[in-house]
Order: sequence, then structure tokens, then C-alpha cells
Amino acid sequence: MPSRTALRVARLRALHQLSPQAGLFSDPCAIAILGDGAPTAQDLEQEDEHSRRMRLFVAARARLAEDWLAASVRRGIRQVVVLGAGLDTFSLRNPHPDLAVFEVDHPATQAWKRRLIADAGLAEPLGAKFVPVNFERQLLSEELSSAGLRPAEPSFFMWLGVVPYLTREAIFGTLSYIAGIPGCEVVFDYSEPAENRDAAGQAALAFRAGRVASVGEPWISFFDPSALAKSLNDLGFDEIEDLESGDIAARFSRAPNGATSNSGGHILRASRSV
Repeated sequence: MPSRTALRVARLRALHQLSPQAGLFSDPCAIAILGDGAPTAQDLEQEDEHSRRMRLFVAARARLAEDWLAASVRRGIRQVVVLGAGLDTFSLRNPHPDLAVFEVDHPATQAWKRRLIADAGLAEPLGAKFVPVNFERQLLSEELSSAGLRPAEPSFFMWLGVVPYLTREAIFGTLSYIAGIPGCEVVFDYSEPAENRDAAGQAALAFRAGRVASVGEPWISFFDPSALAKSLNDLGFDEIEDLESGDIAARFSRAPNGATSNSGGHILRASRSV
């Protein structure tokens, strides 16, 4: 069956378009792809603080990832892989004419997304290829090569809202593959374990982890930032930028550093030089 958390994230992205903070991340396809299931202004009025913070994190991580991708395109990267794409609409909005997009997701979720695109009257993007992959059972490298990814050329990998749901073996298997591509770059988000957090961070983790577990898609992997950075260096990544939730909020709200709290969520960019 398709991912229920993918639907939840899509609803947050769509709801964000109705919010006062919509300028943080503009996505004109977010509401359209959900059809009759799209949120309304009334849903925004009923938003609680936990949901508001999660919506802002989802919007900010998408904005950061696409900003970093744009910088990579300016440096010459011409391939982007969206791992665990869910209902992400980047391929429908791709502003880079020469950028090839490879969307990777579980076969059931991907088939569901393509139905939603058709039902919304949207055309499947000509420059995108849909690559069905079960991360725990199939080799990503083989499936991408079969779909036309040029493995000798650098690629940008967007991996949002996926890592916490995977085993460490699957996570580092994917990161090892990416690190083997000279000039590659990857952006992903992750969560710190409860013991790393203050009381507010632990409460946020309990709330969010509880919600995804309740639909049968629990978070199973957490990372300490220092240990994760060392593991990425060991894989061959030589540039790492890791932003915690407080840093992200400060960046987009123009609040002074340290004025916002860290809820334990991170977005990380890692690259390997040619």
C-alpha cells in the first residue's frame, strides 16, 4: 500500500501554501496533486503548535534542499535523484531545463503518485524518470543505471523524510553508493535520539514518533551529529554542513543565533570533491 506518511507530509506542504509563511517555500503543485484530499483554510485555523512546527520544518527542509540543488546546478551538475520522493512535486516544477530528474520510491507509493498526477490533470514531466525501488531489497545503483543515470557523472541526491524509517544498514548502504560518485552531493534529514534532547525536544520526539508509529511506519534510526559526521567522513564525504532545527528557524526568521531552540531535527548536506 502507498505510504501514509508521504500523504501526511504532502498535506503539510499543501497547508503551508495557505499559511502566512507561504513565502518560505512556494509550491504551486502541492494543493493540486492532492485533489479533493487537499487541506483547506479551516485546517490551518485548527493547526496546533506541534503541527505548525512540523509544517515549518517540512517547508524549510524542502527550501534548503532546492536551494542547495540550484547551487549545484550552477556548478555543472545535470542529474538529480529524489530518493523516497513520496508526493514531492519538484519534478513537476523543475526550473532547470538541462537537469535530468530521477524519482525513486517504493513501487506502490510511486504508482499511487502517478495516479494522483493524472487525476489532477497534470502532465508527467518529460525530463523525469520514475524508478520503483524497495530500499531494503533492491540495489539502488542497478535500478538507477537501468533507468539511464550516468554513473560516471556527478549527481545531486535529495533524500527528505526517509532516513528515520530505514535501518542503519540500508542508510549506510545508500550513502556508501553515493559517496562512490566523484563530485556527488546528498541532502537528507535525520533525528537525534531522545537522550540528546532537552525536555522540550523529548516531548517533540514522543509526539512525532508516536504519530508515524500509529500508522505503521515507525522511526527506527536516530543519529548523534558528531558520530554521523565521522561516519560520513569515513565514507569519503569531505564537506559536511549540518543544520539543526534551531539553526534552520534562525536562518529563515532572521532571528539571532541561539534565539531559537533545537527540537532534535536536522538537515544535512554532504559532498565529495572530484
